[in-house]
This record gives sequence, structure tokens and C-alpha cells, in this order.
Amino acid sequence: MTTTSDTARGTTAGTTEVELAIGGMTCASCAARVEKKLNRMDGVTASVNYATEKAKVSMDEGIEVADLIATVEATGYTATPPAPARAEPGPEQESGTAENAQGDGADELRTLRQRLIGSVVLAVPVIALAMVPALQFTYWQWLSLTLAAPVVVWGAWPFHRAAWVNLRHGAATMDTLISVGTSAAMLWSLWALFFGTAGEPGMTHPFELSISRSDGAGNIYLEAAAGVTAFILAGRYFEARSKRKAGAALRALLELGAKEVTVLRDGREVRVRTEELAVGDRFVVRPGEKIATDGTVVEGSSAVDASMLTGESVPVEVSVGDNVTGATLNAGGRLVVEATRIGSDTQLARMARLVEDAQNGKAAAQRLADRISAVFVPVVIAFAVATLGFWLGSGASLTAAFTAAVAVLIIACPCALGLATPTALMVGTGRGAQLGILIKGPEVLETTRKVDTVVLDKTGTVTTGEMTLLAAHVADGTGREEVLRLAGALENASEHPIAQAVAKGAEREVGALPAPEDFANVPGLGVQGVVEGHAVLVGREKLLADWSLELPAPLAAAKEAAEQAGRTAIAVAWDGRARAVLEVADAVKPTSAEAIRRLRELGLTPVLLTGDNRAVAASVAAEVGIAADDVIAEVMPEDKVDVVKRLQNEGRSVAMVGDGVNDAAALAQADLGLAMGTGTDAAIEAGDLTLVRGDLRAAADAIRLSRRTLGTIKGNLFWAFAYNVAALPLAAAGLLNPMIAGAAMAFSSVFVVGNSLRLRGFKPAA
Repeated sequence: MTTTSDTARGTTAGTTEVELAIGGMTCASCAARVEKKLNRMDGVTASVNYATEKAKVSMDEGIEVADLIATVEATGYTATPPAPARAEPGPEQESGTAENAQGDGADELRTLRQRLIGSVVLAVPVIALAMVPALQFTYWQWLSLTLAAPVVVWGAWPFHRAAWVNLRHGAATMDTLISVGTSAAMLWSLWALFFGTAGEPGMTHPFELSISRSDGAGNIYLEAAAGVTAFILAGRYFEARSKRKAGAALRALLELGAKEVTVLRDGREVRVRTEELAVGDRFVVRPGEKIATDGTVVEGSSAVDASMLTGESVPVEVSVGDNVTGATLNAGGRLVVEATRIGSDTQLARMARLVEDAQNGKAAAQRLADRISAVFVPVVIAFAVATLGFWLGSGASLTAAFTAAVAVLIIACPCALGLATPTALMVGTGRGAQLGILIKGPEVLETTRKVDTVVLDKTGTVTTGEMTLLAAHVADGTGREEVLRLAGALENASEHPIAQAVAKGAEREVGALPAPEDFANVPGLGVQGVVEGHAVLVGREKLLADWSLELPAPLAAAKEAAEQAGRTAIAVAWDGRARAVLEVADAVKPTSAEAIRRLRELGLTPVLLTGDNRAVAASVAAEVGIAADDVIAEVMPEDKVDVVKRLQNEGRSVAMVGDGVNDAAALAQADLGLAMGTGTDAAIEAGDLTLVRGDLRAAADAIRLSRRTLGTIKGNLFWAFAYNVAALPLAAAGLLNPMIAGAAMAFSSVFVVGNSLRLRGFKPAA
């Protein structure tokens, strides 16, 4: 199956749209730099997404993809051109591409994890030796050098490489500060060990909190170099792990389709791979199987569960001449379908494009640390150079001047910054997991603070997503238990979802059901048979009419009221008389009304969005407390995306809660996507937050927890920089004792961790 990520595709006349995979980006400022360079090209409009590592480019006629790649490479990054267009890939091509993409991400993550583990194992004893004088044996400083060197060279290599690339292009990022700080600390330590007094046997770093002027010849900063590297690597690892899932929504969508299909060839049934289908082929779909591709029914009738695509909770009855959609489920009888659309033309493939476009259309998340470092990094480097110049100009020795300059870099190197986001995120996400909330990454948190509208999918989110027996209206002289026992017994022999809802409801109320003595399915109308000697009919009113039976006035009124409320009414008759009307519907979850109240308390306006009919939607909205003006019904997947866009165009910041494939594109388009964990993988991967419990109250808790976590991260970032900034004047004055520098760095880290751990006390609203 070919998606738009595989090929360049035409848009307006003379304009072509392509996607490039961008490599080498380490922060949001990298994405901004690539985007800026591309947009400077004549006839090019580009949007670069750091999270998905893709550039979506619209270019005028005459511009080649090679020109775009050259521009990206000139900026210091890599770009991969789109794969050549192909009509229908074979199974080897398709699976190979997916495996390669997944393999590359896994290899990158594995390498980063190896660097992190190796750096932590080596850095811990280095830090311990420097901070605990009792551990400083005769030649401890040489052991520290042996352990720290691999960390600074091998562990910090990604930072050094990124800093060099940025330097070549006249830019500075957090990588620059990390690389310069750790390298300066390492180089100065080497000088002090080999040419100063730090390498002498018995040298110690006394644990002193006094401030004294030093020439630096006896000071080493190996613990700072190794510790900073390990801390920052930890942050990068957790970031990369969440980014690796960026393309999983598309894979989940495409994997929903049937893998094999039974095709009719010369009157015989042949099992082939779905990719081998051609337009005009006729294929068989048995009960319980997925429909392989979009087509038209040419033989048979059945109920088709299309909820994953349309959100319609009630299975749709189809017969000869009706259209069916690929990946939907045949819940009833045998069908023969003629394929009308295959591959990239199917509705499933179009939905995959919607998700992809919505994801790539999001603005690149500007992380808080990157925004601060954009100013902080060049200022610190300039301050260090100014410090060196000042001391040299004032007649101080080169050693003293260089010591002060290096101290500025070391105290400014944001050790606690490496912990600020990941620790708060880890504690917040850990607590969220206990409460049934999964937060995908730090980018999500900034959005939760701004959202003011929450769009709720109905089926499976506000409601259970399953047909349920809600009421039974019985005629005079007929017992409720008898109705449920006879109707339930007959419906229990049917595979239809509505019949199963009646059977399960009856079984819960009256216990074990008898076996029917005779059973027949009447396509599109219901079922008939013999139970305990009674001739029983269960189904539409028309089924009873075919037997010349009419509903008495009370039952007819009950049927009409049920249908006005958006419920399915089922007539029951036996022995020549109409006996009852049963109401079946997708039941509202018992916690949904409470969840709506909590969302309102957070300042959010709830909007109900569904593919169901207006009567059903209005009934559900009234039950949970959503205003009639905030109900949008009878929408297709494409319409759901348009609704979210329309609300965004009105100036609203939109959160979307959904659980089905039909919600995946809207979840990706929304400013904040909350996916119910009881739903499909496509919805879960497209969402920013996953509500594992399937309880809508978790949506309110998720937003509260995300806002609290964001506040903690901001507090961490403030203090992580505050310690450094406060100590900069002391460092510049040459008064920063190495132990005080180490203690300040350690205390800032401890404070950040302690502040993050407060999130463990987060509790759901009562």
C-alpha cells in the first residue's frame, strides 16, 4: 500500500509537495534552522517537524528535490529523498521498508542507551571520589582520569559532533555549551595533572565551603565533566525513546487491513495476499472476517461493524448493491464483494494520509530549555571570554585568568538542566501510569496549559462502545422474565451484535437461557424459531407485520419513544401476539457525566462529536450534561478533522478525546490528543496522552497532571539556571572554590529531583 510519505505528490498547478526525512537534528532549534534555510529558497515553502524528523516542502515547478537536499546538507544536516513512486509494492517491499525504518530507530536508541549505561557506570565512582575526601586514596586522581576520559570522549561524542556542526555554520545550541564545558573541564584537569600539582601523590580535594583564590594548578574538574555528560545523556535517551513512536500511528492504521483474502477465480475460491487484489476482483467475506478492500456487495446480506471508520455504534445492514469499506468487520452472514478501490485509493489509506498530514502540520515544539539556551549559551561563552580578557588585562597570571574562565564555563554548564525535564517527566508519567494516564513526551505538557475546548468522540469514549439491553416494555398479562427468557434464547442463537446484546442482557437478569428447538434468521428483519414450545418472533416491527401481528398502543408508543431517543427498538411476539418491545443502545458510561463536570471545572468547553445520527447524539449529550449547541453528529472521519480545524480557526485551543481509527486523524490534528487505551492502536499512537483505564474521568486527571508536571518542569528549569547564574559572578571573580562549585551543582541536582518527586503525591479529583 502506498502512502503519501512514500512519494512526491502534486498539489496546485505547477506546485509539487514532497517530504524529506531530516537527520542530525538534536533540538528544536535545529529544526527551526533547517526550516529557515529551506524557506529562503525561491518558490519553496517548508515546515520542519522536530518530533517526526520530517520536512514537508511545497515547491514550484523547476525546483528539484536534489536542490532541497543540497540546502539541508549545507546547513549541516542530512536529508533523504522520497522513495520512487510505485503502483503497488509487493509484500517483500512493503515489509522490508517498515522493518528498515523500525530497525534504524532501534539501532539509534540502542546506541544511545549503551552510551548512557557506560557513562553512568564510569561517572558514579568519579563523582564519589571527588565529593567524599575519605575515598581519596594516594593515586585517586589518576583512577578518576582513567574512568572519566571515556565518558568525556566517547559518551559525550554526540554533543561534540553537534557542537562542531553548529560551529561550522555559525550557530550555538545547548550541545555547544555541554561540549565546551566538558571539554574545558577535561583539558584543564589534564593540564593540572601533568603540568600542575594535581598529579602529585597524596593530592586531595578537601571538603571546604570557604571561598579562596586559587591558581588552579591543583584543581581537577573530572567529576563535573563526567557528571554533566551522564546527566545530559539520560535526558537525551528518554527524549529519543518517546520520539521513536512518532510514525507508529501510520503503521497501526495500515496494519488494520486484512492480510489475506479469498478470491473467486474461475468459480473456485483461492486464498491470496490482499496486495494481489485488482479492481473488479470478486472476493468472499465470511462472518468474523475483515473486508479486504473497498467494494460493492454482489451476493449475500449481513451486518457490518464499521465503527472503526465511521463511529457508528450500530452495525450497518448491507445487501446486494451496497458499498462496503476495507478493514471493517463482517458481523453476520457470508458476503461476496466486488473490489472497487485498492491500495492507496482505499478509505483506510486516505485516513493514513490524514493522520500523516495532521502530524506533519503541527508546529515544531519549542522546548523550554532550548528557548532559554538560545540566549544563555552565547552569553555564557562571551562572559567566559570576557573573564579571561579581564584577568589578563589586569595583570593576573595566565593560570589564574584561565582558571576563572574555565570556572565560568563549568558553573554555567547546566548539570541540573539535564535532570529538570526528564526527572519531572519520569515522576509525572510514573504517577500518571498508576492512575491510567500515559504522557508521551515533554512537548505534550505545554499544550495542556492552553487548551480551552475538549472534543469528545461518543462511541467508546462517552459511551461503552457496545450494544446493551437498556429497557424492556411488556404488554399487559405478560411477565418480564418470560419475555427475556424466550427472546434471549432465540437471540442467543444469532451472531448479530444487537441479538447478542439482548441475549447477554437476558442472561444477566434471568440466568441460563434455554436452547431453541427451531431457529431461522430472516435477513434484515430479525429471527424466528421455537422456544419451549412457543413460536417466537424477535426483530423489526415489519417482521411481526409479515405474520399479521400489530403492536398494541402502549408498545407502539414505547417503540416510538425509544427511536426518538436514538435507541434501537426490537419487537417480541409469540403464539400469535405481540408481547414486548426491547430497547438496545450503546450505553453511556456511568462515569461520563462526572467526567464532563470535572472538565468544565478545568475551564474547558465539552463538544460531543460523533458519526452516529442526531437523535442518538442529542440523547447522549443530554444524559451527560453537554449543551445541545455543542453537539456535532453524523460526521465522517474527514469531517472530524475539519471540525477540529474549524474550532482552531475560531481561535480555540482544542483537545480531542477518542478511541477509534476514525478518530486517529482528528487526534493528530488537535492541539492535544487524548486516546482511550481501550481503543485501537492507531488512535493510541496518534494521541499525545493515552487514558489506559477507558474512564473519561481520566481525561480531566490527565490534563491536571500534565499542567502540574509542566509547572514542575518550569520550576526545575528556573532553579537549575538560578544556581548557575548566582555563582557566575563568583566564578568570574576567581573566588569559586572547586568544592563549592561541585556542591552547588550537586545541590541544584538534588533540589530538582526533590521538586520532581513531589508529583508522586498527585491525586485524582474527588
